[in-house]
Amino acid sequence: MSTKNLDNTKQSLLKQAGLQIIAGGSAGFVEVCLMHPLDLVKTRLQIQNKINNTASSELYYKGVLDCFRKMLRNEGLFSFWKGIVPPILAETPKRATKFLCFEQYKKIFMFGSDKATPQAYSLAGLGAGATEAVIVNSFEVVKVTLQSNRAKSTEIPSTFSVARNIIKTEGFGLQGLNKGLTATIARNGVFNMIYFGFYHSVKDYFPAYEEPMKEFIRKVGIGFTSGTIASFANIPFDVAKSRIQGPQPVSGQIKYRTTCGTLLTVAREEGFSALYKGLLPKVMRLGPGGAIMLLMYEFSYDYLQQKFL
Repeated sequence: MSTKNLDNTKQSLLKQAGLQIIAGGSAGFVEVCLMHPLDLVKTRLQIQNKINNTASSELYYKGVLDCFRKMLRNEGLFSFWKGIVPPILAETPKRATKFLCFEQYKKIFMFGSDKATPQAYSLAGLGAGATEAVIVNSFEVVKVTLQSNRAKSTEIPSTFSVARNIIKTEGFGLQGLNKGLTATIARNGVFNMIYFGFYHSVKDYFPAYEEPMKEFIRKVGIGFTSGTIASFANIPFDVAKSRIQGPQPVSGQIKYRTTCGTLLTVAREEGFSALYKGLLPKVMRLGPGGAIMLLMYEFSYDYLQQKFL
């Protein structure tokens, strides 16, 4: 290959990477703005410990609707978007990283083949999820801290003051701004392994429609199913992450430290079903959210390719 052709190939790859970053960031921004209230409710359900709360307490949530109702009554309408700044700040690099890494990992696991296998899609998703987790974990710590605050939305501290306080009191390490890192890696890795693996493997089995509306419904259905199955698979790691990153049951004592230790403690003290706390709002968010994100990414990427490649 000539030097000129090599330079053109490099420029083309850089353009593709740039378009993947823009398309992935756009998809993440739209998804988080629409689905954040359900993420907040999921976190509230996951961090509460029935041992330390009575079922009749105003601070204990019996389910999704009960959580929405009590938050609206006690904290106001805008409380449903508590902690949205960290995910907005994180979503562009997070989704950009996810889709960019997925495309690059996919090429690696194709091993020179012209067509990716289901295994290649799954391994690429696993790698992309683990990579994005390292980047966004500190944002997750701040987000969970804000979401667990039960004060009215006008009274809670700002995102940056919460981040400063965590750094000041606990530092940057695995007990501070990066606590719960292994749980985040496990959560994101498992989710994206199934999410991408299922979506890209299954959609080829259902023929595409020429009619735009039918094709849209086909992709929405596959994307929704992908997000739902992935949510069922990774929810225990999500619970562990929320417990580690959220407020500890006893002030001044760290009860939840490691991922495996937290999973065992929650199962032993609250039952195995407690590892699936927050599953309903998670599915309600990541089912349609998964469909929105994949469709937004594919639409944006196709549009940008037509314009710039």
